[in-house]
Amino acid sequence: QVQLVESGGGLVQAGDSLRLSCAASGRTFSNYMMAWFRQAPGKEREFVAAIAPYGRNTYYADSVKGRFTISRDSAKNTVSLQMNSLKPEDTGVYYCAGDYLGTAQTVRTTRNYEYWGQGTQVTVSS
Repeated sequence: QVQLVESGGGLVQAGDSLRLSCAASGRTFSNYMMAWFRQAPGKEREFVAAIAPYGRNTYYADSVKGRFTISRDSAKNTVSLQMNSLKPEDTGVYYCAGDYLGTAQTVRTTRNYEYWGQGTQVTVSS
């Protein structure tokens, strides 16, 4: 059974940092485009960051560029999201996702991703 399990969320203050992790099991995701999306209450799920197979390229939403860093460890089948200088608008449920055929043109589109985790809550207070 293929699973993506997120961890590392929590309640922090504006300006703090958090590191999210996504552990994959059931298959090797080293050749998948892996991404983080987030969803705030009452809003649609939005793209945050993605990393190509073997870490060849990374992609970020403009709103997090320079503050967030996505990385992957293919040997451990994990993907991480280091979030610095957090803002209240970063609040939401953060989801890990995997897309076997992901490209630079498709990374921001939720429907392209075959696998999703259950999400981890990130709350940033002002």
